[in-house]
Amino acid sequence: MTVLEAQAPVLTYPTLLDLDLPYEDGEPLESNWHRADMNLLIEVLDQLRPDRSNYFAGGNMFIYYSYEQVRNRDYKGPDFFVVLGVDGRHDRKSWVVWEEGGHYPNVIIELLSASTAVYDKTGKKTLYERTFRTPDYFCYDPDTQELLGWRLAGDAYLQLEPNEDDWLWCEELGLWLGEWEGEYLGVQATWLRFFTPEGELVLTHKEAERRRTTIERRHAEAERQRASTALQRAETERQRATAAEQQAAAERQRAEVAEQQADAERQRSAAFAQENEKMRALLRAAGIDPDQSSSTASNLAQ
Repeated sequence: MTVLEAQAPVLTYPTLLDLDLPYEDGEPLESNWHRADMNLLIEVLDQLRPDRSNYFAGGNMFIYYSYEQVRNRDYKGPDFFVVLGVDGRHDRKSWVVWEEGGHYPNVIIELLSASTAVYDKTGKKTLYERTFRTPDYFCYDPDTQELLGWRLAGDAYLQLEPNEDDWLWCEELGLWLGEWEGEYLGVQATWLRFFTPEGELVLTHKEAERRRTTIERRHAEAERQRASTALQRAETERQRATAAEQQAAAERQRAEVAEQQADAERQRSAAFAQENEKMRALLRAAGIDPDQSSSTASNLAQ
């Protein structure tokens, strides 16, 4: 016996398929915050899991599960829910369990208000626990900022314990659920959002794009800095090479000056030797022995 047959044993599938099921009641959401946070939860999940071939995420949609519900016109649906193991790539106006292979939500989040808080934590909790058998159920009150959660264990819900950040673990999605202070759709507020197991915020499309842009800009700036540093190093090396070349040129000039001085000294010595030889030749022409004269002069000097 299927779950559907257990809930409505006298009803056949053809009868269910023939029902005219409304998908809206004309009642607005409690506030703009409720509408925005519902959309935020759906958006970030789509950002995290862009391939919707194996899940469906919806919000403020009627969930049809039995003939009795339809007969009683009990059309209220969760603020946010996720069904796993289904093709979520095509849109639905409502979630009709018997048209979805008997799939009920795996995760439900109710965003409380003054008019719904009591029922969301009692009547709806009982429905999700006993009829839907939804594994993970959460309630968040934006006025009191109270976040409650339950995990189905056997036939009953067990209340979840928050971590040090007051987040609750969603086992079905493998994500944390908790508060985040920031801006969404131009509104600065405290929002209910998903976080990764490592504690990283699951980003919206805009946030992800902004982060990518920031990372790309940082990478570009880092590349510019590396290029600038490389240019500075090259310029420093060029200056060092220029200084070394200038020093080498100065050394060459000093060597040339020293060589010129030595050459001049050699020329002076050669000129002196030539002059001395001329004097000696004149002395010899005059019948004077220059060597003897040099000796006599030396003796006289003594």
